[in-house]
Amino acid sequence: MAIAPNPETVPVSTKGIGIEAWDPLVILIDKPKGLTSFDVIRRLRRISPIRKIGHAGTLDPMATGLLICLSGRATKLMEHFMGQKKSYTGTIRLGETTPSYDAETEVSERKDASHLTDADVEDKRKLFIGDITQQTPVYSAVKVGGERLYKKARRGERVILPSRHVSIYAFEITARHGADVSFLVECSSGTYIRSIAHEFGEALGVGGHLIELRRTVSGGFNVDQAWPLQSLLDG
Repeated sequence: MAIAPNPETVPVSTKGIGIEAWDPLVILIDKPKGLTSFDVIRRLRRISPIRKIGHAGTLDPMATGLLICLSGRATKLMEHFMGQKKSYTGTIRLGETTPSYDAETEVSERKDASHLTDADVEDKRKLFIGDITQQTPVYSAVKVGGERLYKKARRGERVILPSRHVSIYAFEITARHGADVSFLVECSSGTYIRSIAHEFGEALGVGGHLIELRRTVSGGFNVDQAWPLQSLLDG
């Protein structure tokens, strides 16, 4: 049985630093919008001499930002990297609810959010800091009864959604333009930012969904260090 390499000594490929060897290797990618995390892995396999490549923490297709990819023996460090603290920026649109809690599905309900004051937003923001319990979005890859939730959702099935305990270290409102609220979140592994958007809107009484999301930090890595995907593929 192969021993996992030391995460402190595994080579890291960052923006502008070429790849000399793929095993073991950590590759920092700035994922573009519209691709799944596994789409990124497929593209890396096209330029890699080995197929053993994975990622440490899924980003939804709508999201952009830091995706830590692991190649060769570095895949044994997946749990190490997945378990680290993460930071995100994004935008929540208040007054509109979607089944997926983000802009990947059509708006199912609208409510007027024009009466909300900055004080209202600030008051409810505080509820989401600390150790909280989140409901898993129905459009997610979590398995219930041996099947992924999003498959059940697409068939219109009703299921009891599992919940999870997560830690929110910071939830800051950075700007507000009408119904759109920009934010910064620092959180533990496993946090659904979509769920924060949904539940924040519910707490304000008008609903809400995520329209933008970018992962900026994971553990000791920052998206500023990451390869734009196409730049790496182009060599």
